[in-house]
Amino acid sequence: MSYSILNKLRTGCVLLAALALPACAVQQPGTDFNDPFEETNRSIHAFNKGIDRAFLRPAGQVSAALPEEITGPVANFADNVGLPGMVANGVLQGDIGGTATNTMRFLINTTVGIGGLFDPAGAIGLGEESTDFGETLSVWGVPEGAYVELPVFGPSTQRDMVGIIVDMVFDPLDHVGTSPQIDYGTGARVAGLAISRGTFMDTFDSVLYDSADSYAQARLAYLQNRRFALGEEPPVGEDIDPFSDELSLEGFE
Repeated sequence: MSYSILNKLRTGCVLLAALALPACAVQQPGTDFNDPFEETNRSIHAFNKGIDRAFLRPAGQVSAALPEEITGPVANFADNVGLPGMVANGVLQGDIGGTATNTMRFLINTTVGIGGLFDPAGAIGLGEESTDFGETLSVWGVPEGAYVELPVFGPSTQRDMVGIIVDMVFDPLDHVGTSPQIDYGTGARVAGLAISRGTFMDTFDSVLYDSADSYAQARLAYLQNRRFALGEEPPVGEDIDPFSDELSLEGFE
């Protein structure tokens, strides 16, 4: 793909994000969620469950049976290729501490950690400061908008949907990553999903297959945990579910 075509593609995605932002309606007073697209969302949820049942869950079962010596480096590599995007979002949020931590993690793990296969940064206390462009929009005051379930990506909101688009199109890894990181980054992320699915098998299964209404359960868990992660007040009288980040791409949210 030529640079000109890539530029046009990126410009188009940014325009799409700009058009979607005004649609982020404020949550209706007296409700815990805003779900005007529930009928469509439920259809997509059923599709996502089918993908999980056919592909992701079996892959998670295989990964859970593999030794840590195999899954550990893959998970580390997948985490490391996501760090440049987190650094960029930290800058946009004005988060100096988080930006510095993620920058140091990427530099140390890419060099000493052999391209990110190992995590020496974590061994010295530099843990990942997870963030994304959805959080950046939240910091900028953009409301979460309506709840949506996206094909493959799973539970989201209008605000986070825009964040996903921007994070995918403007990936700083393309400019600062090593050749192997760029070449194998997408594959490592996909493998990381299977590893996460295997690690949290019981939790995912309880939401997707053991609950009376898996759509409502996934929606509740996602919104609670996302609001908690962003520092927004959770719904009154409800407990925060502890597996916030895992009900994302990995669990078809």
